Parts: sequence; structure tokens; C-alpha cells
Amino acid sequence: MSRWPRHALLGAVAVGLLVAGVAPGFVVPVAGAAALSVGPRGSWRLAAGLAAAVAAGAALGDARLSSLQATALTPLPRDDVLRVVVLEPPDQRAHGYTVAPARVIGGAGDGERVVLRVAPARWRGAARWPRAPTGAIVDVRGELRPLGAYDGAEARRHAHAVVRVRELRATGARRGGFSGALDGVRARAETALGLGLPAPQAALSRGMVLGQDHALSEETQERMRATGLAHLVAASGANVALLAALVLALGAAVGLPRTPRLVLAIVLVAAYVPLAGAGPSIQRAGVMGAAALVAAVAGRPATRWYALLLAAVATLAWNPLAAGDPGWQLSFAAVVALLVVAPPVRGALARKLPGGLAEPLAVTVAATLGTAPLLALHFERVSLISPVVNVLAAPVVAPIMWLGTLASIAGQAAPWAARPFALLSGPLLGYLDWLAVWGAGLPMADAEIGRGARFVLAAACAVAVLVAAHPRGRDAAARAVRSPARRVGAGGLAVACVAAAVLATLPPGPPDGPVISFLAIGQGDATLLQDGRHAVLIDTGRPDSPVLRLLRDAGVRRLDALVMTHGSADHEGNAAAVLRAMPVAMLFDGGGAEHRTTGLRAAVAEARRRRIPVVETDRGQTIRAGPISLRVLWPDRARPPAPGADPNLQATVLDARVGGLRVLLPADAESEVTTDLRIGRVDVLKVAHHGSGDPELPELLDEVRPRVAVVPVGPNTYGHPHPETVRALGAAVPVVRRTDRDGTVRLRPAPGGGLMVGSAR
Repeated sequence: MSRWPRHALLGAVAVGLLVAGVAPGFVVPVAGAAALSVGPRGSWRLAAGLAAAVAAGAALGDARLSSLQATALTPLPRDDVLRVVVLEPPDQRAHGYTVAPARVIGGAGDGERVVLRVAPARWRGAARWPRAPTGAIVDVRGELRPLGAYDGAEARRHAHAVVRVRELRATGARRGGFSGALDGVRARAETALGLGLPAPQAALSRGMVLGQDHALSEETQERMRATGLAHLVAASGANVALLAALVLALGAAVGLPRTPRLVLAIVLVAAYVPLAGAGPSIQRAGVMGAAALVAAVAGRPATRWYALLLAAVATLAWNPLAAGDPGWQLSFAAVVALLVVAPPVRGALARKLPGGLAEPLAVTVAATLGTAPLLALHFERVSLISPVVNVLAAPVVAPIMWLGTLASIAGQAAPWAARPFALLSGPLLGYLDWLAVWGAGLPMADAEIGRGARFVLAAACAVAVLVAAHPRGRDAAARAVRSPARRVGAGGLAVACVAAAVLATLPPGPPDGPVISFLAIGQGDATLLQDGRHAVLIDTGRPDSPVLRLLRDAGVRRLDALVMTHGSADHEGNAAAVLRAMPVAMLFDGGGAEHRTTGLRAAVAEARRRRIPVVETDRGQTIRAGPISLRVLWPDRARPPAPGADPNLQATVLDARVGGLRVLLPADAESEVTTDLRIGRVDVLKVAHHGSGDPELPELLDEVRPRVAVVPVGPNTYGHPHPETVRALGAAVPVVRRTDRDGTVRLRPAPGGGLMVGSAR
């Protein structure tokens, strides 16, 4: 601390900004910890300065957040028009609707960021997005709503509302000023980068030069992720470094003096950041690159650690919530790993490998160690072949970037001038595309990482970072990395790895919003309804089902209600175990006196031991758990079944309402029962009796017309689901899922009336 007081103070400001965005209530203890970090022999002035720097950073972050989050937006009257400028290309989401960030122009909320959300059914009219949407001014009519539970990324970018668009009309106007000029530069660059190239290669070129990963097909994006090449299409430090190197080299070639060359590089880097989307990664790279160039202009050696701290302060001062973005975290982790791990790894490899191979391999190993815990934590996946594929890709990355940059510059004057550069990059882009296809096809190219494996991976990375950063020996490579700055960086990166390991092993919390989960428990039924901390479980599967593990993985710590639909071991077999394992507010018994099975008796006895109220289900009842409600449609206890009647026909049929979605849960009661209940349209249907043969199913489907049907089924000898049932579902329902093939099926309501369907094994 005493050796580098400027670094320490700048780092303390960054910590204060970070605390303001993540945990504002901890400013005082963090400031105290910063003061104590100088040690008992440290300067009291430095200790006081560190505490003050933390407080100043927190105050700056709080003021910035207050400014960014203030809103004057009010609900839109039905016929009012909201004029906005589109900030990014519209993104077609997998669950059907299209979204685009926009900024309000004029009126209440002028200058505020909103999200335009358009459901597919809304596009039956003549309205369409403009041909070049970024920067276009459009008029929208729709409903203004608060951000939803799944708009976290937009909330971090300080969007204030969602506009559920009913009508969108292009005005023909575009924004002006510096942003408008950049729109024109970007559009000409996009055209130049694709001249004479096939569409896949043109999209890859735009991704690498301009950071436009949305231009890539979903298949290509998945291949890039699986092989660890996704960083090439996310504008970052490599783009800035290669751009600066090209500008400096061209300036030297035409005889430009040193200082003007550096100033020109600074200007172009400053323009490139917004041109490439101004994401967290490119912001960090731009600040670091500009700091290094300014140091060169001033004739002082650039201090990478100081530039990194400066980048942290700049990005967090601009947006104190940026630290919550995975891209921001990955970007800083990668740079710290390159500063800490790459030099000793490079020195060790250089003794056995050619320099041209040692350098890219060291960089890849360092970046992998620094980012693997975060990738596993956020995305639960890690590419096992990333080091190999990145080394094979390294020779073409710089040429593609340089040729693309030259094409973009030449294209500002005339498209024909850019064509030679674009054509020269074609074979290199083709090789990179082939490499991604080849790598993604290798066994275990992209591995799913479970919770326990995430802990092992993060801990292993922490150990590897510490070992690599403290090499033994007396050679130059070892001496080069034995600096206190690198040791502090290594310790910080190792702590981050351990933190990722701890977070990876913590049990997940409840969801932010409504979720409907059809749990994959084998041949049996278990449906979980959640909305925040409220949860209702309908059936539990067989006695050996993994329902308890699945409940914990879903963040369930208590149940508002446990419903046993009827007496059948594949529905109520694990109910007593659930009652023993977690608090349950109420037990609903669907077996009735006529069908009191062993499992039901055990569950009721356990509930009574724990003083949990037990209620027998009956037609007309309503079960409420916070915003979740269930109405019992069947059985009617006033009409007892005949002796020896099929217990499945007396199973509890539930009409559930979760987050605006209507879900029909008929347990094992087939259409012989449900077609007489006059149910009406539903959003989701749980297929009765695991998809067994049901002659009247088409009639039921014609009545309820679900958007999604889920068959809870596992390996069985009954022939479930029956082929006729499968055909009927395929003919009438847009989306059909099966838990034996898809695993646990999770449904979430999407803004605009959509429905998100996911699965997890």
C-alpha cells in the first residue's frame, strides 16, 4: 500500500463504487477494512485516505444511481404516441417476441431508456421495424409497464420501463449529432465488411470487427461458445490493442510524427468504443488503451495495473451496476489473469516451445484459468477444448481484424474501395468458421458443470493461479513475476475464484417471479408452482423419487401447500419424506376415505405428528399461496364413487393460476372426467395419466386449446405415452414436452403475453 499509494487510493475509489452498486449498507465496514489494510506499521494518513476514498466512491456511486434511476414516465393513455429512438438492432427471442432498447424523445420521460417488446401476434398489421433500425426514430403505441423479473440485464443498463407495443411506425427520421454520425459510420462499415463474402462469413466479420454477435446465426453462436471462441465476436481489449497497433503502424509508414500518431490512436479508440456497442468489456478496454496511449504521449511508462484500476473506476462511475454484468466480470477477470498468470506460463513454455506457439498458449491458459469459474457459475458450462482451438485460431485473428478495419475505413469513402480488403479476409474467416464447426463436433467440447464440479473447478483455478504467480527458480521469467503488484493481483484473482466456488455451492434461492416446473422424477407426477418465496407442490412421485433434491435445486425451503391428488404410489409415495424434510403449511389429501393407500396414511400421520392441518380436497375449494391460486374442479365429495370404481377417476383436478397463466393439472383423471367440467381455454396442460391411451383426448384438446402440453413420464412397461396420445398432442398443441426426454420442464410467463419454455436435466 505504501509503495503504490496512487494505486491503493484509486482501488479504494473503485471499491466504494462497487459497494454503492452491490451492497450500499456496507460502506462503513468496507471503509474501515480499507483503513486497516495498511497494517499496524502503515501510515495513518494513507489509512485515512483509503477510508475517505471508499466513502467518496460510494457517495459518487449513490449520486450516479439516483440520477440514472430517476424517472418521469407515466402510464400511456390508449391512443397516445410515444416517440423513441431505437438504440440497438431488434433481437428475436427464442420464446417468440422481439425486443429492442430505445430512448424516449420529448414529453414526460424525455431521454429515458425503455425496452420495446413486441409479441409475434402483433405483427399482422403493416407496421415493421425500419430497414436500418439502430438510430431510427419511431412512433409506438402500447402499454407502459414496469420492468419484469426477467429484465435484469436491462435494469442494469438503467431502462425504466417496458413498452408492450401494439403499433410501431417508422417516421423516416434518424437521430443526429455525434450518435447519428456514428450510425452512418457503422452502417457503411457493416456494408463494407460483407462485400463479396457469403452471409456466414460477412456476419462473422461484423462480429469480430464491430462486436455485432447478434449478426451471427444461433447455430454459429452456439459453436463459438462451445469452442471458447465467443470472445472473438465480443468487442474487447484485443480489438482495441489491434486497432491501436494498426493506427500506429500506418502512421509510422506515412511519416507521421510520434505524438500525432498517438493522439490519432487515442481519438480512434475513443470513437471505436461507442461504435462497437459500448458494452462493459469494450468500455474497460477503451479506458485501459487510452490510459496507455496517454502515458506514451506524456513520455511515461504505462502501468497496466493502474490502467486496470482506472478502467474499473471509469466503468463503475458511468454505471455503478455494471459489476453485476457477467461481461464486466469476465473482462476484468481475464485481464487480471493475463497480468498475473501469462508471464510465468509464457516463460515456462518458452523453454520448450517456439515463441510463436508459447505466447498464444500462455495467453489462452491464463484467460481460461481466470474466467472458467465465472463461466461455470453464470452459464454452468465450460469449453474443454478452448486452449487448443484458440491456439489454432490465433494466427488469423489479427489479420482478420486489420483487414476488417481497413475495409471499414475504405468503405467510408466508397464501397468499391473496401472490396479488396473484404475479399482478402474471406479465406481467413472461412478457416475460423471451419475451426468452430470442427471443434464443436469433438466429444465433450462443451461440458455441463454441476454444482459440486463448479466448486472443484473454481478451487483448482485458485490453486493454479497462486502456483503460477509465485514460480520458484532464479531465471529471468521467475524474477519478472515476483513483484508485490502481481502477488496482490494473484491473491485477488484467487479470492475471486474461491468466491465463485462458494457461490457455486450455495443452494439457489427462490425465483424472482412465477415459475411452473414439471419435475423429472421418473414414472410419476410432481408439479411445482412457485412465485417468489411462495411454493405449492402437487404430488411427489414414488418413494425413491428425487423430488427432495429437485425442490432444493429450485430454491424451495418451505411449502405453502402439499397436494396429494389421489391414492397411487407414483403420486404420493414420497409425501411423508417431504413433510419430514421441510416445513409445510397445509396438506391437501385427495385420496378420500375410499382410497386410503399406505402412502397416504403415512403422509397424513406425519402431518398430524407435526400439527400440519390436513384438508380433504373437494370441488369448489380454492387454495391460495400468495399470488398463486388453485381451484379444485374435481372430485365432488357429495357424489361418492361406486364401490370398486377406478381411483384415477376420483383424482383431484386443479385449475391453477400462476403469473397470469392458466394451468390445467388433471393428475390421472383422463378426458372421461375432464370433458364434463367445462374448463375452457388454458395456457398449459399437464397430460393426464402419463400420456396413457385416451380416446376422448382430441375432444378435450379442442376445448382447452393449450399452448404447451407436458407429459410427466419416465421409463415404464405400460407403453406411456401411448402413440395415439402423442399424435393427438402433436396435431393440436404447438409445443409438447416430455420429462423422460427433456428433463424437468420449466415454464415462465413472458412479457407481452408470451410463454418461455425451458428444460433442465
